[in-house]
Parts: sequence; C-alpha cells; structure tokens
Amino acid sequence: MTLVPRDAVDLDAAHRDPIALGDRPLVVLDVDDVVLQFLAPFEAFLTSLGHRLVPRSFRLHGNILSSATEEALPDETVSQLILDFFEAQERWQTPFAEAVEALEALSRRADIVFLTAMPPVYALKRRRLLDRLGLCFPLIATESPKGPVVASLHGGRPLPVAFVDDMVYNLSSVASHVPDCLLLHMRPESPMHRHAPETPDPALRARDWREAQRILEAHVGAPADPRVTPI
Repeated sequence: MTLVPRDAVDLDAAHRDPIALGDRPLVVLDVDDVVLQFLAPFEAFLTSLGHRLVPRSFRLHGNILSSATEEALPDETVSQLILDFFEAQERWQTPFAEAVEALEALSRRADIVFLTAMPPVYALKRRRLLDRLGLCFPLIATESPKGPVVASLHGGRPLPVAFVDDMVYNLSSVASHVPDCLLLHMRPESPMHRHAPETPDPALRARDWREAQRILEAHVGAPADPRVTPI
C-alpha cells in the first residue's frame, strides 16, 4: 500500500481526504457533470432565483439572464451564483444513472479518487453528499490544474491509471503530466454541451456510465484479490 505524501498536493490550495493507494490500478474522476449532475440542477437553481440559462456558448458567464429583464447578469453575479450553488449542492445534485453501481463495481478492480474542481471551502458539503450516496471514495477539491495532481497521486507507478472528466482542458492537463494515463471524456447531452469542444486525441469518449464502465474495466484488468482492502 502506498501512502500519498501530504505535501503531494498543496494543502493551502486544496482539500484532500486521507489517501492510501493499494498495489492496484488507479482511477481518478471529476465529479460535476461526470458523477454528479451539475448543469441540469444548476439551471433549476437559477430558475428558483428568477434567472435562466441561455445556451448560446459553452460558458456560464454571459449566458445567465434575469427572467424579469432578459438582460445578462454581470460576471461577478454569475460567479457568486456558482458559489451559492456549491453552498446549496446537497439539496440539488444527484448522481447520473448507473454511476453509483458502476463505481462500486470498478472499486473491486481499482482504487478510486475523486478530483473535483471547486473552492476547497465547499469540500465538506460535497463529502457529505457523496457519502450519503454511497460514494465513499477519497476526495480532493482544488482549483489548481489537474495534471500535476494526478501525476502526484500516480507517482509513476507501473500500474494502469485512468482519468475521467467532462472538460477538455482538464484532459489535456493530465495528458501532459501523465502520458501513460487513459483519458476518458464524459459529458452530458444538453443544448449547452453541444457548444463544448470535441473529444481530443488520444482521449476516448463515453456517452453514459455503462460505456464508461466497460472502457475502464478493460483498462484496469481483472478484479483485485478480494483479500485486499480497498481505500
């Protein structure tokens, strides 16, 4: 078992649960719009406040309007709304279909770590939400680039490693720091996501958790020895 050094992630810029990796493959996953729905509940959250999202491009700033005036909200207001949603996430966010079951099955073959892009101050709320859903895998919350974090976690071990995210720039960051990492692009189908960048080479695309589970299980190999205690 490998204990990830406490200085492997800048704790001033991240929340990090204790992480102990076994001698088996590693799968690192984004949370928002990969494991937990983000955009759909965020739209519902905006509606409850008298706003609406207009999917004119793949960005939130500039595309959230006041329902009363039809004017775009100022960027600073949109930024605060995102933080307010993270504050209220436990009341709004739910997992994608089959995500919980797929990760439970995958955890018999690999160590799983969540790497979520959010201000660390909201990490404990996310931790409670994930635990309530049975997703009790270690969580790192950071606003730093994800490539160095995944590289630090993996540590160049001669074992399969995979990274799953909905954002192309995160996939590219990991690709540049962990060249042997399987990159899996997952994003929900929505009018806004139609404006999102296409899956970059060499990443693979998974359209749902059934497809993602097949790809990841093929990459990490056979189930681990049941006598090995998962993280």
